[in-house]
Amino acid sequence: MKQNLGGFAWATRRIAALIAIFALASSAAWAQKKPKNKAADQSPMPQIPMPASDEIDRDIGEMLAAFQLGKVEMMHKYYSDNAVFVSGAYAPPIVGWQNYVGDYQRSLAAFQGMQLIRRNTDVFVHEDVAWASYQWEFLSSYQNKPYSARGQTTLILQKIGGNWLIVHNHTSQVCDQAPEQPQQPQSQPAAQNPAAPAPAKPQQ
Repeated sequence: MKQNLGGFAWATRRIAALIAIFALASSAAWAQKKPKNKAADQSPMPQIPMPASDEIDRDIGEMLAAFQLGKVEMMHKYYSDNAVFVSGAYAPPIVGWQNYVGDYQRSLAAFQGMQLIRRNTDVFVHEDVAWASYQWEFLSSYQNKPYSARGQTTLILQKIGGNWLIVHNHTSQVCDQAPEQPQQPQSQPAAQNPAAPAPAKPQQ
């Protein structure tokens, strides 16, 4: 009887040892798989496409930021090479980005810093063509004196190669009406239109 009980106890210990070994093996296997699952959880979520109107509004903001900083190549990112620039001045349109850059850089040198405030932007999209309009206020310093101007801009954009590029820019300065006064020599430049043909530096 004692031998039978001893054999039963030995068998019980063996079974318990096997169960313990199985549990350890299962835990090790689960620990090896866990990092893989964790890595999968860290995979980036798919990006939700941005509406075209929001994308264009963002691009206009970045283009105007480059305009204020004098970053020509950054501005060029948002313009077609054959873009047309029309200002409120009675002058022929400027055709082509390279022709615009020359005027912009000459005018940039005449101002000491600049700030451009954009308001009331409306964007309309039709397939691969869009147009946007906004009001702007330009603040700067010219010949160590404060200088400001206000106006409106209309942009026409075309989607080319997956990017919205400006193909036409029409910017006009709004002139406040004032009582007529004797005509005096011009001592200030025309308004530095935001993202439009830059004014020529006034003759001294």
